[in-house]
Amino acid sequence: MSHTVIMSVAIAFAVSVILGPVIIPFLRKLKVGQTERDDGPKSHLKKSGTPTMGGILILISMTATSVIFIKDYPKIMPILFVTLGFGLIGFLDDYIKVVLHRSMGLRAWQKMLGQILVTGVFAYYMVNYAEVSFAMKIPFVPGKYVDWGVLNVPILFFVVIATVNGANFTDGLDGLASSVTVMIATFFTAVAIGTASGIEPVTCAVVGALLGFLLFNVYPASVFMGDTGSLALGGFVASAAYMLQMPIFILIVGLVYLVEVLSVIIQVTYFKKTGGKRIFKMAPIHHHFELCGWSETRVVAVFSIVTAILCLIALMAI
Repeated sequence: MSHTVIMSVAIAFAVSVILGPVIIPFLRKLKVGQTERDDGPKSHLKKSGTPTMGGILILISMTATSVIFIKDYPKIMPILFVTLGFGLIGFLDDYIKVVLHRSMGLRAWQKMLGQILVTGVFAYYMVNYAEVSFAMKIPFVPGKYVDWGVLNVPILFFVVIATVNGANFTDGLDGLASSVTVMIATFFTAVAIGTASGIEPVTCAVVGALLGFLLFNVYPASVFMGDTGSLALGGFVASAAYMLQMPIFILIVGLVYLVEVLSVIIQVTYFKKTGGKRIFKMAPIHHHFELCGWSETRVVAVFSIVTAILCLIALMAI
């Protein structure tokens, strides 16, 4: 058991570290550079040209590791499927944006359709094949579960798509989405081991892959994960939570995701209602803190520390 955990983290980390120097120059050659928003923080303009789509690194490391353990741990299959499914949508979006130079990427309806399809397959699996019930653990009430009956599938769609887009909004600073998600993956690993749920190889693989990726993604980043990485990570968090019967816990451990999404919704709504006034200096909220004078590294450190504390609270809530 323990050697599975150590091996999974170590293999994914090693693959990620070894492939980084191979894939990053290749992405640079493809000219898959990030184009920064003109209305964004001025400090970000120097990032233009940094290769994106680095999420490929995370996906390869995680998949290579999971494949080794899949025979003994079949429950990692659905999580792998959802992660790769959302990663593929992100990859297509990034590819159209940066390689084909269509600044919009996938159209909103195409992106949404892809997300609904991947989530639909996962929902079908959960209903027909999963040995895991839809009943959700209730935080702070040990041994108590809530089952939503006919609403289970609609709630699953909402949780998965909301989490994926939350992770996507969180990816806006060097190392931010990677640092926050590595904490969440570590939390899921601890729970997976404690409950003998059989998904620990994949949660460990994500921890290892992200730690390896962070070597290239911390400030100043030599590669960004792009939608390839951020959508995949959101898919991982949502599907792992469902396999552990812990979707409600995403509200605790994934609070940063939630706040990032809410900051955008609040900003856009307020802007439209007041004819151009803003609540935040800029949304998503990590940019607001930057424009308040925080350095990028400070925002990332604070958001990561907050997530680490929230993960400890969630552990107590079990």
